[in-house]
Amino acid sequence: MGEPQLVLKIDVDTYRGTREGVPNLVRMLSAHGAGATFLFSLGPDHTGWAMRRVFRPGFFSKVSRTSVLEHYGLKTLLYGTLLPGPDIGVRCAAEMRAVAQAGFECGIHTWDHVQWHDSVRTRGAEWTSAAMRKAARRFSSVFGTSAPTHGAAGWQMNAHAFAEHDAAGRNYASDGRAPLAEDGALRDAHAGPYRISGSRCIQLPTTLPTLDELLGREIGGRVLDAGNIAAHILSLTAGAARDHVYTLHAELEGQKLAPVFEQLLAGWKAQGYRLVPMAAAYERVKLLDLPVYPIAWGEVPGRSGELIVGPPCATALASHAA
Repeated sequence: MGEPQLVLKIDVDTYRGTREGVPNLVRMLSAHGAGATFLFSLGPDHTGWAMRRVFRPGFFSKVSRTSVLEHYGLKTLLYGTLLPGPDIGVRCAAEMRAVAQAGFECGIHTWDHVQWHDSVRTRGAEWTSAAMRKAARRFSSVFGTSAPTHGAAGWQMNAHAFAEHDAAGRNYASDGRAPLAEDGALRDAHAGPYRISGSRCIQLPTTLPTLDELLGREIGGRVLDAGNIAAHILSLTAGAARDHVYTLHAELEGQKLAPVFEQLLAGWKAQGYRLVPMAAAYERVKLLDLPVYPIAWGEVPGRSGELIVGPPCATALASHAA
């Protein structure tokens, strides 16, 4: 298989993240000679709607740990409520095209991040296809080509969304998570690329915890902060001759937490990883006989609510087989 690969998958959730965080990340990645995939939110920024999650278990603890106001800014948190949500794909088309022109892979994150995150699990085929095709059309209008890949907002999907990948001709996507232990380590050492039952599109699940899932939590007798969190994540990848997928956010690693990301980039290179886009991971596994799993939901430590998780737990597999 050659040297281990570490996929850098960049979720761009907001207008501010696209305008400010994305150019910063392009500069950082280029300086390190690192590949990456940028996944864009292409419609309106309705980040303020996220406050409807106030009654979701774990929501307040995450908000308090990760200083949402500091990282996203007050104006962003008002979009869709007291302020109209700016249309990201219209107002930031130049910033998006600049990413592709710099040589980075670009794909679809979503049309409306909060709307997708909070409702897609219970939506039907018509709504799901309309949302995904609207994002696909906007992507094509910005980049002049169809999107090669997709990474679901909030790792939220439904059966119709997975089917839409096949309808769109996508060969690979990263819509879910691998199961993680409390410290962020993989619970299943073999977790990696797979296919959803009934779909040909290969899934490349995120195998590492994100910064907002770790910040402020006590792990191994210490509270993780900007000064020690990179070392903790690097401890999860040290000495492991396997590929990984790391999801970062333009609003975090591209702004206030850029110094942490610099440490990660240098650390992963020192560990012998090749930092690559999702396309490189797909090329490595596209001819393999990959496992096939049913759609399954699960929790990830440090994040509120359930996400698409694969491989699913033994209970979910037994239920599917029955």
